[in-house]
Amino acid sequence: MKRTSKLFKWIGLVLGSLLGLICLALIIVYVLSNARLNKSYTIPAVALTIPTDTSVIAEGKRQFMTRGCVDCHGDNGAGKPVIDDPVVGRIVASNLTAGKNGIGQQYRAADWERSIRHGVAPDGKPLIVMPSQEFYPISDDDLATLVAYIKSLPPVDSAPRPRQVGPLGRILLVGELVPVLPAEHINHTAPRPQVVTKGATAAYGEYLAKTCAGCHGQGLSGGPIPGMPADPPYPRNLTPDVATGLGSWTEADFFQAIREGKRPDGTTLSTAMPWQAFKVMTDEELRALWLYLGTVPAKTYGNR
Repeated sequence: MKRTSKLFKWIGLVLGSLLGLICLALIIVYVLSNARLNKSYTIPAVALTIPTDTSVIAEGKRQFMTRGCVDCHGDNGAGKPVIDDPVVGRIVASNLTAGKNGIGQQYRAADWERSIRHGVAPDGKPLIVMPSQEFYPISDDDLATLVAYIKSLPPVDSAPRPRQVGPLGRILLVGELVPVLPAEHINHTAPRPQVVTKGATAAYGEYLAKTCAGCHGQGLSGGPIPGMPADPPYPRNLTPDVATGLGSWTEADFFQAIREGKRPDGTTLSTAMPWQAFKVMTDEELRALWLYLGTVPAKTYGNR
């Protein structure tokens, strides 16, 4: 009996110590993540002139789709849940319109530029999972065109649920396993990237492909997205790897996939791939993107 009692005491001490260490670790994670979530950034304002011409607004609508804005903010720009998981967190994309609770009510040109390019809100706090690392290279003209369309959106009233970063989300943030705060991964004082001339070139394709990296990874080889729910289908391999990528595809196959959502074998692309938004890309853009993908180092699937 004494041995049993000592054993239980020992087990209790071990479990109590482990529980204490876990609680301490969670407290540390909470404190560190809170400091980063509430860090203030000072981003100099950029003089951005927003056009009002109807043709520019129409082009802005096309960019709203091809740059992936519609995926998180919806067709009407009013926003929708991006992540809604009690462990990871609850992140809802902002209502971009001038409706009730929409940021369009108070955003100035400099605020749009700061939020889109730098991932920083007007109050200086970092935006959560706003993919600004993909938008930082965007040219002034393209950014102004995009904002022109956003400002033209009809007002939509909304009652958004408060954003919340869950325990796993905080662990991912502190461990830098996922860019929860893209503002941390942008050199805000670096010289602006050079403007790329539009045309059917690999250089212009690389400029356009920044949008692809968010899902397919920096190396464009696809696989599960870190920090996102591990449910298939996963982003595919866009590199020229023959076995798992686009190595056996032709330009015509690529055009068909984007415009019709069909692979070379006739199967339909998953709706997780927003080809219905990308199909409004021009022939010049698709050709440039295809040329660029042909220059990317071939990787096996899943190496991001």
